[in-house]
Amino acid sequence: MPEVAAIRGDLPSVETLFTFMRDAELRFATLRMTIEERAWTALGEELTVIEVALRHPGEAKVLASVPARGTAANYEVWLSDGKTVQTFVAGRRVGTRRPVRRTVKGVDGSGGDLPGSSKVYTAVTPLQAESLPELFVHPAGFCQNVLTTGDCRITGTMEVAGREAIVVECDHPRTVERVADRPDYRLVIAVDRADGVILRLGESMGGQVTRDAAVTSYEPNAVLPPSAFAFSFPADTTFIY
Repeated sequence: MPEVAAIRGDLPSVETLFTFMRDAELRFATLRMTIEERAWTALGEELTVIEVALRHPGEAKVLASVPARGTAANYEVWLSDGKTVQTFVAGRRVGTRRPVRRTVKGVDGSGGDLPGSSKVYTAVTPLQAESLPELFVHPAGFCQNVLTTGDCRITGTMEVAGREAIVVECDHPRTVERVADRPDYRLVIAVDRADGVILRLGESMGGQVTRDAAVTSYEPNAVLPPSAFAFSFPADTTFIY
């Protein structure tokens, strides 16, 4: 069960919110979610659409595409049944199939009395490592390893995908990529008040927005058909492992 069942009354402290967020995935049995990520680079603005389907324990499917590139051969699939992970990149017709990566034993604090902030979170249903779905649905590591290294404050609320979200600003987190290790780097996140999932993530440098990822559809405990986790590799797929 989640350590903090719900956020009630006024806005919580940063510490209480991070504890609430750690157990986000425990508040639903299934999830359907769509994320739109906009990034600004030297090539201009690029939009990526990410669709997520999840069912505890273990089943997850992530489909990512870039609308500006058209529909043909423009998607990537990440699929897991809790035992095996399969991936497919349509543009290169490349696929992979491998066992789920085992976690390091003893780092989750089981059997001890360590506080939650000192444990490595073990997901009920793992998602693709270092991806937006992983960060949004399993925010424990992001809070523990990134946000807590910066100057964090709760600044209010906003609405994202029709849901109330708590806004957190973080100035100059120290655990970041080298390119973002600068004093004017800022993160702004919007956290679903009911479930603790991240609904929006914004990054800026020098006041210029460089990344804005927002959930456009969020359906906890959605009814998912059996086909939600189905995928067949095309006949001409090249498997690299």
